[in-house]
Amino acid sequence: KGFFLGTYKLLRPLGKGGMGMVYLGEHHVMKRQMALKILPSNALQDARRIERFKEEARASAQLDHSNIVRAYDFNESGGKLYIVMEYVDGIDLHQAVARDGVMAISAALDAMYQAASGLAHAHERGIIHRDIKPSNLMLRSDGVVKVSDMGLARIGWGAADGDGDKRRLTGTADFVAPEQALNSKTVDARADIYSLGCTFYFLLTARPPYQGQNVAQRLAKHQTASIPDVRTIRSEVPAP
Repeated sequence: KGFFLGTYKLLRPLGKGGMGMVYLGEHHVMKRQMALKILPSNALQDARRIERFKEEARASAQLDHSNIVRAYDFNESGGKLYIVMEYVDGIDLHQAVARDGVMAISAALDAMYQAASGLAHAHERGIIHRDIKPSNLMLRSDGVVKVSDMGLARIGWGAADGDGDKRRLTGTADFVAPEQALNSKTVDARADIYSLGCTFYFLLTARPPYQGQNVAQRLAKHQTASIPDVRTIRSEVPAP
């Protein structure tokens, strides 16, 4: 039957992002459906995770583009912090490939064009996503693609990341740019473009560009291996 968080009735879980669970919520007066990302209870004692969650909200608030999931509010209710976001009626591109198999070349190209348009908007505002991958690109039921999950976004190129001296991977191994795996604090728009290229490869082949038995092996291949030719798997892909 759902339960309430502030003015929203939570209807069902939509998925899990890098910073928390996402639920479908309905405003109890306006009856408008929104996506609510809620910071987990175990993170409420972690000042760093709270600040990262707020940073995601700030990054999202700066963006207003048809190919980016919009954020409308940041609030607290019952001791829980949450971001109110646009609800995208559809599935992510990873789910689309898992369900339907490799994408047609024209469909994959259209999806990448839309995602690149959204990223260009973010980059113009000095925001680097840093975790572009198929599961962070939402495919709405009408074919519109939207960049989602700004949980790892960095505002301002060259800004500190807040991680101190701790070395940890920021991003996802199968899609992360080589320079980001070395130092996530200094990356610029090119890191997102690289990850978008890896995503394009996945849409056309249903596999990431590099294989390995563990994360370290895959990261090493991003650093040293030659760029794979998608036509070895999909010969019908045009050379350009």
